[in-house]
Amino acid sequence: MNMIFEKKLAIPMEVKEMYPISSHLSEIVEKRAVELKEIFDGRSDKFLLIIGPCSADNEESVIDYITRLRGVQEKVSDKIFIVPRVYTNKPRTTGAGYKGMLHQPDPTEKPDLFKGIVAIRKLLMRVLEETEFSCADEMLYPENYKYLDDLLAYSAVGARSVEDQQHRLTASGIETPVGMKNPTSGDIDVMMNSIMAAQNKHTFIYRGWQAHSQGNPYAHAILRGYVNKHGQSLPNYHYEDLIHLYETYQERALANPAAIVDTNHANSGKQYLEQIRIAKEVLHSRRHSPEIAGLVKGLMIESYIEDGAQKIGEGIYGKSITDPCLGWEKSERLIYDIADSL
Repeated sequence: MNMIFEKKLAIPMEVKEMYPISSHLSEIVEKRAVELKEIFDGRSDKFLLIIGPCSADNEESVIDYITRLRGVQEKVSDKIFIVPRVYTNKPRTTGAGYKGMLHQPDPTEKPDLFKGIVAIRKLLMRVLEETEFSCADEMLYPENYKYLDDLLAYSAVGARSVEDQQHRLTASGIETPVGMKNPTSGDIDVMMNSIMAAQNKHTFIYRGWQAHSQGNPYAHAILRGYVNKHGQSLPNYHYEDLIHLYETYQERALANPAAIVDTNHANSGKQYLEQIRIAKEVLHSRRHSPEIAGLVKGLMIESYIEDGAQKIGEGIYGKSITDPCLGWEKSERLIYDIADSL
């Protein structure tokens, strides 16, 4: 085999024993999980914001950012439920580039997966302890979910992973909401098939075990735009797109029809400032159509302390080293504008 097996990693149970969370923090995670489920099944009319850096690359700046979010959450808590993005695994289209804190806790040093597992667990625990936020992460590697399942509020399956069997079946065994993104091709049926698979029960191999999942009724759609055959980014957040998704949901026997609109990626063409306009257009569509209002539960926004992005090694505090993000002042203003329009 053309691999070098460097070292065997600790299993999730061992890592949790090394870095356990208190009963108090567990109660916070459970309480937020209940609130989030109530949004997706319609018992709560709060609007969901999954917001934060494209990648969590620096513990101190991520904590700084999320601490600021906590202050904003207190002011809009009657209308908005915030789940910070703490994305620690980054898919790379060509395989090149920064793969996230899991691979490199320090982006300037060589990969160390065990250090990465510990770093992301400690980061999520620190967020809980200091802000009482449970967070969202991308489920890039399904077998790694058990390292963090007692800390996370929300998981997303990315556009490149949504057709993968292991992602779909693992999502079916997760108790908290899991968003399934439309693939980069934009084929809505692929996303809907993924949601259907995640909502049903399965028997499959997981971490060397024969496992039985119970189905996840909170699996739902994330619209992130798509790329056509010429490599051009095209959006799928417009009114007509949302109505089409609503009608597609009606044709399928799926629990809790729901969608999140990703305001960046192909929807914005990675023009991060467009996220403000896109967010407001989606809110306008919700006001115009009761069907869209019931379907669209929230937005996903890429936001950090500083506008834009930088190269690894530039050392600008709170500025993304992956996709460009909306800076803090604009993000804060946008959150208040969203609250005012709900």
